[in-house]
Amino acid sequence: MRVALITGASSGIGLATTRLFLEKGVAVVGVGRDPEKLAAAEKACADFSAPLSTVAIDITDEDAPTRAVAHAVDTFGRLDHLVNNAGIGSPEPVHSTDDATLDLFLNLMLRAPFRLAREALKAFSDEATIVNISSTYAIVGGLRGGAYSAAKAGLHGLTSHMACQYGSAGIRSNAVAPGVIPTPMTHHRLEVEAFRRMNHDMTPAVRWGTTEDIAQAIWFLSSPESGWINGQVLAVDGGWSSTKFMSEAALSAERELLPADWTHSGRPAGKKPDKQ
Repeated sequence: MRVALITGASSGIGLATTRLFLEKGVAVVGVGRDPEKLAAAEKACADFSAPLSTVAIDITDEDAPTRAVAHAVDTFGRLDHLVNNAGIGSPEPVHSTDDATLDLFLNLMLRAPFRLAREALKAFSDEATIVNISSTYAIVGGLRGGAYSAAKAGLHGLTSHMACQYGSAGIRSNAVAPGVIPTPMTHHRLEVEAFRRMNHDMTPAVRWGTTEDIAQAIWFLSSPESGWINGQVLAVDGGWSSTKFMSEAALSAERELLPADWTHSGRPAGKKPDKQ
């Protein structure tokens, strides 16, 4: 039985991916920070024949990669797939991002995946895969992207490097870039009309994306069916990042929907440019 290590496995995209891998007969080591959420995830996955073993780890801890990979090998005897999914939302533009927030985003969404991949490389079995979960905000930047866009874009560079470096050893590395998916991480942002309209009205799809949509893409890139795909970034966003679509409601809007601090300029709202 093949084994996957999935971070951020207790909710949202991570939980949907965990469930799909189990359904496909792949054992899963689910990593998360909250033991109670992990216990709930175990209960939600109890109906699958493939086993799930969870471990509460803050993946930014210095010993986190060693502990996570060791747990997989000690529990199941092997490791075949790594899904770097754990993340955090609600970024700010560069001008309003302090160093502590910058470090948090980079540590969680770039440094931790780098270190987990480095440790997983030591344990991988044949035909292993790494899937890094980035974001469409790493493809197009996006208002308020800041440290989030920077960290996620870094994952794209990491993905292409690993595809080149380790592809000849049978290890494939790809990335999935989801659009905004309704999850516990994004619900509060989707309550903001401007954010909701920016995503809904610029997506040429008839529905919102789901965590299952993203899980299917992750599974595909981890499965033999994608055996000759390596070093790619797959945007799963209903066309948001690749088109200039606008809904009829957006085209006919008569008022500015963005809050005052969502400026289109490169400076904070209310600040005048310096004289030359």
